[in-house]
Amino acid sequence: MKKRSLGFWEIWNMSFGFLGIQMGFALQNANVSRIFQTLGAEIEDIPILWVAAPLTGLIVQPVIGYFSDRTWHSKLGRRRPYFLVGAILASISLFVMPNSPVLWFAAGMLWIMDASINVSMEPFRAFVGDNLPDHQRTKGFAMQSFFIGAGAYVASKLPNILTWMGVANTAPEGVIPDSVKYSFYIGGVAFLVAVLWTVIRSKEYSPEEMKAFEESESEEYAVGTRDSEWYASNGSSQLMRGVLVLIVGLAATFAVYHYELKKDLYVLTLGLITMGGLALSISGLLQRNNSYKNGFVTIVNDFQSMPKVMKQLAWVQFFSWFSLFSMWIYTTGAVTAHIYGTSDTTSELYNTGANQVGEMFANYNLVAALVAFLLPVLAKRTSRKFTHFVALVLGGFGLMSIYFISNLTTFMIEWLPMIGVGIAWASILSVPYAMLSGALPASKMGYYMGVFNFFIVIPQLVAASILGFLVAQFFEGQAVYALLVGGGSMILAGLLTLIVDDKQNKTTNE
Repeated sequence: MKKRSLGFWEIWNMSFGFLGIQMGFALQNANVSRIFQTLGAEIEDIPILWVAAPLTGLIVQPVIGYFSDRTWHSKLGRRRPYFLVGAILASISLFVMPNSPVLWFAAGMLWIMDASINVSMEPFRAFVGDNLPDHQRTKGFAMQSFFIGAGAYVASKLPNILTWMGVANTAPEGVIPDSVKYSFYIGGVAFLVAVLWTVIRSKEYSPEEMKAFEESESEEYAVGTRDSEWYASNGSSQLMRGVLVLIVGLAATFAVYHYELKKDLYVLTLGLITMGGLALSISGLLQRNNSYKNGFVTIVNDFQSMPKVMKQLAWVQFFSWFSLFSMWIYTTGAVTAHIYGTSDTTSELYNTGANQVGEMFANYNLVAALVAFLLPVLAKRTSRKFTHFVALVLGGFGLMSIYFISNLTTFMIEWLPMIGVGIAWASILSVPYAMLSGALPASKMGYYMGVFNFFIVIPQLVAASILGFLVAQFFEGQAVYALLVGGGSMILAGLLTLIVDDKQNKTTNE
């Protein structure tokens, strides 16, 4: 039994919800640092305030993926219930965020908003794997890239469009400008409407059909026999590794405390390393005590036995998203301080620069939308990993070029660096998922797409932990140097792509 090939408009409908999701995501990326600074945050403290976003994704996406694999609603199907619930919550959050009265409230709202966006976003990746045959998946993820680019372009332009229409772009100290507020309101409505379109206009295969597809497809993924003896042995191994990681995490946390290092580092030592060790230890203890028939142990063990291609792509994703996170949190500070020479959030010059960052983000997303359907063509003529390599190298050089801008022309600031970044962004959103989906079992598609998010989230947590420290201790508070680090990281990701063992079939890849 094989999945049928879908027509253009069917793939369009199943991907359309990403237009709204990315509008919300883009408004968050382009404006939250501005909101934090307006509410009194210092530039070196911004990464730690952003930590809520990746930490939320680390927890939410694999859990949502795990449960969506096991969900079936007679009318809404497997993935669409999560699309809908997440869209409702995210839309409400987008209305509340720009009305945050104080900094701690805004940080909390970022946590809630990002969790809600993740609930909607995670199943969309599995949706392509569920509904499309292997030879159409590159095209399906390219369609998602198109909507991501288009939605982000519109959302990033909104503050400037509203300013041009006469909406106030400045406000008293500690107050979010109306141009930002109304942009979030528009994004909240668009998020819900776009996701509703996909929920209403798309269909899903039943669990029985998905089981038949899985049985008929030859998959490389295999976990072997898992009996009580296997779980006991695996549990002992996990417990040993978990305790070792715990010790390293606690020792590193003590070092941060003892030497009075920047508190951002606690995110890495206590939040990531120590918590990871604790999760391994708990899973190991449960398996040793024959308590392995639960979701937590399944999630940890499936992470341990993920396919080879996924492990290779993990490093590519790590350095790609480290770079992106540095761009999202530091471009506003870099442009306003390095190019415009001001950090006064109440000044017209600062807000002009901040709006230009919105234009820059809009432009790289426009480029991504325009090149989204060219990437499958290049991948078919060469290979997917070569296509991704080229895109990432161009993106790295584009990001690094911001340091060298001294000319205040629109093209030099808003376009030149963002052409390469846009090409990289289009590829990041499609090519790794196309390479990955063919290596995943259909019954675990949602979960593994969620776990793949670890390699998006972990680098963001690392960036949130160390970039503030680097900027404060080594870069004299100059945010532009964080962009140089980010550009180098993206080039490294491109080089690592060349060693991925992608099983691309050039005769069927569309």
